[in-house]
Amino acid sequence: MADVVEIHVPLVPAENLAPDGYPFPWIEQVEDFLVQLEDEGAVEVYDDGEQHGGVYVFFITGAEEAGLLAAASRVAALDGVPPGTFAMVTDDQASEFGMGRRVNLPVS
Repeated sequence: MADVVEIHVPLVPAENLAPDGYPFPWIEQVEDFLVQLEDEGAVEVYDDGEQHGGVYVFFITGAEEAGLLAAASRVAALDGVPPGTFAMVTDDQASEFGMGRRVNLPVS
């Protein structure tokens, strides 16, 4: 059983968008950042991110819980990522996401 951390980011449009601009440019920014962390060997991207209700959820694994939460904290601190981002600590045996222990980000 592997630890999985879900990073839940509120679906809040970015500020100062052009009239025809994509409202959530931070999604690609977070995806790129997580791929960078994966390339460095810090975490593994567990699954593709997806929208769930009013949040967008990213999934990481491949490290101990403390390392996963540190990575999630770095995501929450990225410029443009909406406030209110939190993590759910779960495992790869969970029947659905959003189940587990909630951790407010960033972790101190």
